[in-house]
Amino acid sequence: MTTQSLLQIAIYVTVLLALVKPLGAYMARIYRDRPAGLEDRLYRLCGIDAQQDMRWTQYAIALLVFNLLGLLAVYALQRWQDVLPLNPQALPAVSPDSSFNTAVSFATNTNWQGYGGETTMSYLTQMLGMTVQNFLSAASGMAVLVALIRGFSRRNSESIGNFWVDMTRSTLYILLPLSLVLALTLVGQGVVQTFKPYQTVSLTETVSYQAPKLDADGKPVTETVQTQQQTLALGSAASQVAIKQLGTNGGGFFNVNSAHPFENPTPLSNFLEMLAILLIPAALCYTFGVMVGDTRQGWAILAAMMLVFVALVFVAVPAEQAGNPALATLGADQTASNQQAGGNMEGKETRFGIVSSALWAVATTAASNGSVNSMHDSFTPIGGMVPMWLMQLGEVIFGGVGSGLYGMIVFAIVAVFIAGLMIGRTPEYLGKKIEAYEMKMAAVIILIPPLMVLGGTAMALMLDAGKTSIFNLGAHGFSEVLYAFSSAGNNNGSAFGGLSANVPFYNLMLGLAMLFSRYWLIVPVLAIAGSLAAKKSVPAGAGTLPTHTPLFVVLLIVTVVMVGALTFVPALALGPIVEYLQMTGHH
Repeated sequence: MTTQSLLQIAIYVTVLLALVKPLGAYMARIYRDRPAGLEDRLYRLCGIDAQQDMRWTQYAIALLVFNLLGLLAVYALQRWQDVLPLNPQALPAVSPDSSFNTAVSFATNTNWQGYGGETTMSYLTQMLGMTVQNFLSAASGMAVLVALIRGFSRRNSESIGNFWVDMTRSTLYILLPLSLVLALTLVGQGVVQTFKPYQTVSLTETVSYQAPKLDADGKPVTETVQTQQQTLALGSAASQVAIKQLGTNGGGFFNVNSAHPFENPTPLSNFLEMLAILLIPAALCYTFGVMVGDTRQGWAILAAMMLVFVALVFVAVPAEQAGNPALATLGADQTASNQQAGGNMEGKETRFGIVSSALWAVATTAASNGSVNSMHDSFTPIGGMVPMWLMQLGEVIFGGVGSGLYGMIVFAIVAVFIAGLMIGRTPEYLGKKIEAYEMKMAAVIILIPPLMVLGGTAMALMLDAGKTSIFNLGAHGFSEVLYAFSSAGNNNGSAFGGLSANVPFYNLMLGLAMLFSRYWLIVPVLAIAGSLAAKKSVPAGAGTLPTHTPLFVVLLIVTVVMVGALTFVPALALGPIVEYLQMTGHH
């Protein structure tokens, strides 16, 4: 790695860590304050009693019903967009299977996209459907996290808070202000924000391209077309880009997502968007520490996340800078001394280069974000395996806003349970005994995503409906399918590419994987919160495992990595690992 590469990574990590404490302390204050002002008036208007706490079952039902209504709204907007306003390009209604997949995707904070935004969705669908769900799905994850934190902080209580209050505060005081600031900044960098129809401009020279058509027998063929004009897609992108990054949603306004110059035009916009991806998940670790009364607990979890993140950055970046051995044998110059041109630049934007592309790939898959500023399908086998494996770890290395941290807390519960077994003592975490019920729920949370990923991949590779969408043969084609189900089964949303996923089979299968992996995890998490809140506090004793020390950080990392390794290494061996061996000549 070059000095410039190290400097870019160091600046990013330093700025991120510097923002953790102030934002984390602010969010803790938001969740602990009593309703007042505008917030109180909103509750009265909606008939909500902000002082009435909910049992975990009530909290779960409220969340599920609210999310279901959001899913149905996004589905309806797509199916009726051809007759609704703010559709200057007169785009037709979206097909039922694609509408289902997209509605599930945005309701679950996955934002997997089987469609091209500028050719499929009207301005109204993008704003009222996608952007609104970007806020609400993110706020749902934050609400569940706060409910779990109350499970640790409360004693002998039957309640874990009020879902409507947690949702309102997450949206009104955290997501909206941060999104407004980021959106205005991005507009200043050149991200588009307009209701104007698409603009047709003249080119300085004639361009030739291959356009699809049907021959006389009705078979699809291509023909060479020449043009001196180009249509530029526009829209209210800046407002959606801001919340897609801050809410770890990741859905692109345009088809190529954050590689599009109207979404991410400059190196500064790239840095700010990449910073926004990890900002709230990292800061919530400090929020957790404040709300449980011991900030060391939050720093310990953040340390575990950051150590794994940085380690994988130092795998992905050198892998891409080393280039492709297959091209080297042809005499291609892939020297990494020039970071804009050296190494594996296939599928990457020259305005970002290798380091920013690889760093983004690690950040977006660590954070359950899913946005991309380069084509992961064009990464080297090892470089592409890093984002895939990050998702397979359960999206707990930062993870989605709220969801990543409550997933990591579940792994912390498992870690203290394992430690308790080693010393023959009932395990405790943050003053609460961890017993059979909590471990059963934790097992469900940990096992559901792998079941969705490996089961879905196996089914896709066995059925003709799944195999017909794979355009690459061998190990790389397998990697594309495994990546798609890893993305859906862990609510990430990024795509490897090279897989025609906007077909009924994949729209249904990936949609189901997204649904199960979101809500079959949320309900057990809330069940754990309710169980812990009902327990009394257990004072720390001589046999209590300290959960803020470097030893516990290492134990937590080992627990997360071992689960990911034991579950997915066999599948990875059939995809990126064997592809790497083939690429380097080890047949």
